[in-house]
Amino acid sequence: MTDTRKPTAIDAIAETWVETMIDLDPDTAIWLGLPGRIGEIGDLSPVGHERYITEAKKVLAALDAATPVDEVDEVTKTDISYQLGLDVQSSEAKLFERDLNVIASPAQGVREIFDLMPTATENDWSVIAKRLGNVPGAIDGYIETLRKGIADGVVPARRQVVEVAQQARKHGDPLGFFFDFTGAAALEGGAEVPASLASDLRLGAEASADAYARLAEFLETELAPAASEHDAVGRELYQLHSKHFLGAEIDLDETYEWGREELQRMVDEQTRIAGEIKAGASVEEAIEHLEKDPSRKLHGTDALQKWMQETSDRAVAELSRDHFDIPDPVKALECMIAPTQEGGIYYTGPSDDFSRAGRMWWSVPEGVTEFDTWRELTTVYHEGVPGHHLQIGQAVYNRATLNTWRRQLGGTSGHAEGWALYAERLMEELGYLEDPADRLGMLDGQRMRAARVVLDIGVHLGKPNLEGTGTWDADYALQFMRKNVNMNDSFIRFEVNRYLGWPGQAPSYKVGQRIWEQIRDGAQKRDGAAFSFKEFHKKALDLGGVGLDTLKSVLLK
Repeated sequence: MTDTRKPTAIDAIAETWVETMIDLDPDTAIWLGLPGRIGEIGDLSPVGHERYITEAKKVLAALDAATPVDEVDEVTKTDISYQLGLDVQSSEAKLFERDLNVIASPAQGVREIFDLMPTATENDWSVIAKRLGNVPGAIDGYIETLRKGIADGVVPARRQVVEVAQQARKHGDPLGFFFDFTGAAALEGGAEVPASLASDLRLGAEASADAYARLAEFLETELAPAASEHDAVGRELYQLHSKHFLGAEIDLDETYEWGREELQRMVDEQTRIAGEIKAGASVEEAIEHLEKDPSRKLHGTDALQKWMQETSDRAVAELSRDHFDIPDPVKALECMIAPTQEGGIYYTGPSDDFSRAGRMWWSVPEGVTEFDTWRELTTVYHEGVPGHHLQIGQAVYNRATLNTWRRQLGGTSGHAEGWALYAERLMEELGYLEDPADRLGMLDGQRMRAARVVLDIGVHLGKPNLEGTGTWDADYALQFMRKNVNMNDSFIRFEVNRYLGWPGQAPSYKVGQRIWEQIRDGAQKRDGAAFSFKEFHKKALDLGGVGLDTLKSVLLK
């Protein structure tokens, strides 16, 4: 760890903003593992949103008046100002009134935060019971916001409404998450919770399930009839979303054409690797060959979780020895099977004091019981080390230099996901994907990410489809992804619905990787023989979370 840096006035603004966020949204305290009113839930009504924007504007004014004293300050001021400025623009565009999609909206967030709440003690479960009792109020506030959107003519696409209503119905079911979660309540060591607490948890589960049933009813009867028939958001809103996810402004048309070229490059590279797996085989034939190989199969989620953990532990041990200086607290990474069956794979960072380790979550779709190690190896590197966990864990650890915002809350999807894709390629460079099957799996993921650039921009900007038979739409997008992704069809359907409802996020992976690689190439060109991969990566990760324009300005100056 470096010498402790003396906090500055700009650090104080950042820390005060973190405290404000914790006050406005207790979920932030849970994410960070910090004290807060974690039995409560933030105000999801229009009033709650307006309060957030009012506080954000105060921070923007304070930063504008503050003078940086060093490079850390300059980065902090630039990045918080950029992020909050976009938040204000998004509010003016009333995006919060249509904040509903299949993966990352309040409809999921209210439930998902329970996955991170501690469950070891009686007090932990008491806090959970209190939060369960507050779910109805949070859902009612969210419904009020969406209802305001109906009145203002600012509504999500009907496809998203229908899909989220189905998710809400599952959570409202007597056999759904809330009853499973509370029914399995136990103290550390396996002791039962007291009967009175068990009763409170049961009542909380009932209240939460009823709230989600009420949300489903609202979505089906009020929002769906008013929702938009169009999945596309258009160029203006798409550019705003893209800037939010990248921390940079890109030429959307140039990026679309680059995505097409990158996709073809991935197809060509896959085709070459397929021939190494089976002489003369196409990509499809090579995949068919691999899927028949029992040595590359995992059966059941228990086997998947065990393999994920063993693979992750091995990568941490070897990379910390030879390629990265990984602090001991960052070496802990827990691989988990998520309690939902939505189809996503995601990472959650460690608490600020590392009492909760970073976690890799796999939300396995219903009915999926077999997994291919050749296909999923690179996913472990992407979510773990040297991917998300190394990047985020290193930032959290670097408290001697960085304020809490920079360690825990700053950054963009393009910065984080771009690094994770960069890390996949780095593992190939380091010799961890020498097996052609594992390289094919990595390329399958890279091909999917390139395809998403083309699909996402194509759909939301209404570009002509690649066959020249019309414009990009949902049906063509699904057909396109089936052609370019060799995965379970339920996963593909979920992914396409995700892109349609979360504009600009999916391309941030591959576009972020592109920018990371451009920055590294620029640093190599500048430094020549003196360039060090290890030093470059350390300097980049020591910055914590930043936007990609900021990353470029710091690493290439």
